[in-house]
Amino acid sequence: MRTAQLADLLRPETLDDIVGQDHLFGKSGIIRRMLNNGRITNMIFYGPPGTGKTTAARIIAAASGMTFHQLNATSASLQDIKSILQDTKNVFGTQGVLLYLDEIQYFNKKQQQSLLESMESGELTLIASTTENPHFCIHHALISRSSLFPFQPLKPSDMLPVLHKALDYLNRESDSAGMTRRTVSDDVCLKIASVTGGDVRRSIGLFENAYFAADSEITADHVKLFESGVHNFDPDVHYDLLSCLQKSIRGSDPDATAFYVARLLAMGELLSLCRRLQVIASEDIGLANSQAAAIVRACCESALDLGLPEAALPLGHAAIYLAISPKSNAAHKAVDAAAADVAAGRGATVPKHLQSPNFEGYLYPHDYPDHYVPQQYLPDDLKDRHYYEPGPDKYEQACAAYWNAIKAKYLTKTR
Repeated sequence: MRTAQLADLLRPETLDDIVGQDHLFGKSGIIRRMLNNGRITNMIFYGPPGTGKTTAARIIAAASGMTFHQLNATSASLQDIKSILQDTKNVFGTQGVLLYLDEIQYFNKKQQQSLLESMESGELTLIASTTENPHFCIHHALISRSSLFPFQPLKPSDMLPVLHKALDYLNRESDSAGMTRRTVSDDVCLKIASVTGGDVRRSIGLFENAYFAADSEITADHVKLFESGVHNFDPDVHYDLLSCLQKSIRGSDPDATAFYVARLLAMGELLSLCRRLQVIASEDIGLANSQAAAIVRACCESALDLGLPEAALPLGHAAIYLAISPKSNAAHKAVDAAAADVAAGRGATVPKHLQSPNFEGYLYPHDYPDHYVPQQYLPDDLKDRHYYEPGPDKYEQACAAYWNAIKAKYLTKTR
C-alpha cells in the first residue's frame, strides 16, 4: 500500500507544471523572467495554503545549482539556522546556499535576525513563505533585503488539469491492484475545487477520498461525504470574522466574542487573532483599562508558545477580558486627529526649546512644584490645537480632574 501523500507524488517538477500563478511563473511571469535572466534573489512568498509556495521554492532551488536546505519554522530552532549558515563557510557552499524557510511567521525576531548577515554578504539566499501578511509578521530588515511575491488562490478551472492528473494516477494504481477504474465529470472536479477554496493540496486529498468512496463514477454525493472537514481560505471571510470579533468586543458582548474566537481558531487563525486582540486592547479599551494591553500581550505570547489547540485557553481569557472591560477610544481619537494635521503638513517646525539641550529655554517640570510648569510644547501653528478629550470612564475623569486642578493653579499665577 502506498504511504506517500498523493499531493506530494503529483507535485510539479518544472515551472511549466505550476498552475494558477501565471503572474509569477507564466510565460511572462516575473519570477520566470528573472530566472531566465540568471537572477535569483531573496524572496518572500505569501498567500493562502496549498497555492504552490513550497513547490515553487523547490523548483527554483533545483535550477539554482546552490546547496539547498529546507526548514519549517514551526519546528526549527536557532541551532538549525546556525548549522545551515556553517555550510556557507565550507566547500559545499561554494556555489552559494539557498534556504527555503516555510511558515516564517513562527520565527521570532531573534531567529529572523540571525539570517541577516549571511543574506547581506550574499552567502545565503533566502526563500521564505507565509500565509500571513508579511508586513505584520516578518522583520522589516528581512523584507528590505527581499522581494515579495503574492500567491493567489487557484480558480476552479485552474484545478481541472491537476484533478485529471490525480485521476490518471489513481486509475493506474487501481489497474495494478486489479480494482475498478473510476470516472469523473468536469462539473464534479469544479465542485471539489470550489469547496477547497483554491487549495491544491486539499483538492487532491478530497478527490482521493471521493475516489475510494465511489464504485465506478465519482459524483457530487461522494464529494459531500467529505465536505464537512474542509475549511476554505476565503479572504473575505477572514476579514469579516475579525471585524465581527472586534465589533463584539467593542459592544461588550462576551457571548458573541466567544463565538468569533472559536470560529477563527477553527480556521487556524492563530496569528491574526493575536494581532487583532492586541489592536483592540489599545483601540477600544485604551485608557479606560490600561492593564488590558499588558494582559492581552501576555495571553498572546502564551498562546504562541502553546500552539493550537491549547492556545484557545489564553486567547479566550484575553478576548472575554476585553469584552467585559470598560471602553475608551479617546487616545486613539487623539492620535488620529493629530495625524490629520501631520498629513496636512502642519507643525513642521517644532519649538526650539524642546529640540536639544543645546537650545536654551526648556523648563524641566520635575524642578517645579507638582512636577508641572507652563510652557509651549506644540509647534507655533498648532499651539492652540486640542486633540485629546478624556473619556467618561472613571480613570480618565480622575486624571483629567487632577491635571485640570494643577494647571488651573499655575496658569492662574502666570496671568
